Amino acid sequence: MFLNDLYHMLDPIAFSVGPFSVHWYGLAYLAGFICAGVVLWRTQRRWGLGLSGDDVYLIMIAIVFGIIIGARLFYVVFYGAGYYLEHPLEIFATWNGGMSFHGGLAGAVVGGALACRRCGISIASVCDMGVIGAPIGLFFGRCANFVNGELWGKETDLPWGVMFETGGNVYRHPSQLYEAILEGLVIFAVLYLLSRRVPPRPQGTFMGTFLVLYGVFRFLVEFVRVPDAQLGYLFGPITMGQLLSLPLVLLGIVVLVAAHRLNRPQVGYLA
Repeated sequence: MFLNDLYHMLDPIAFSVGPFSVHWYGLAYLAGFICAGVVLWRTQRRWGLGLSGDDVYLIMIAIVFGIIIGARLFYVVFYGAGYYLEHPLEIFATWNGGMSFHGGLAGAVVGGALACRRCGISIASVCDMGVIGAPIGLFFGRCANFVNGELWGKETDLPWGVMFETGGNVYRHPSQLYEAILEGLVIFAVLYLLSRRVPPRPQGTFMGTFLVLYGVFRFLVEFVRVPDAQLGYLFGPITMGQLLSLPLVLLGIVVLVAAHRLNRPQVGYLA
């Protein structure tokens, strides 16, 4: 089993410098932010929006802080199951894990919107460009989850099953890699190909497509992924991840319909 052998060859710590250790998970976040920034910059140039490098940098910094704060807060609220009420200082211990994509998305939108308002830039267009690069970060993040041996799937007898150290003496679905492929590579390929058209598609097209695809893919993968131990299943086979993904699909459909009807062009600086 190639994936099983690969998993046991990998170390969650990328390298150490004296007493300090650098984990692949942290490097995944860093790589994702850098790649997303590059995609945003190149996309606005291809679309001819004329944004300055300083403004793009400010927007990316705001998005980074929004993602980190939003992802942690959502995890504490929706996945904490009361643990953080008893251990409030643990809220800041992000190195122990616990980040929610749904919260990260909300935080990115809020952070990016605040930066856009300060710079006089179209929030809708920045959202569209931002979600084109976001799947790259999702890809790196899910790969890091695999290296860490966390968020694994249900038992399987398929040839690519992996025996994770914390998952018992059974082979499991490498659900982290399923998500890396679907939420990362597939969504990026779809959005990137859509973004190649000039003039670009109307505002909201990319955000709506991203929300629908992510929500659908996440909902499907959850069927083979073991839910968080502190929550388990909420309603029959439904998990918290699925419960939070359904609104994304609905919101994405609404955004796509609005984008088609309004047909507003992508713009950079607001008049």
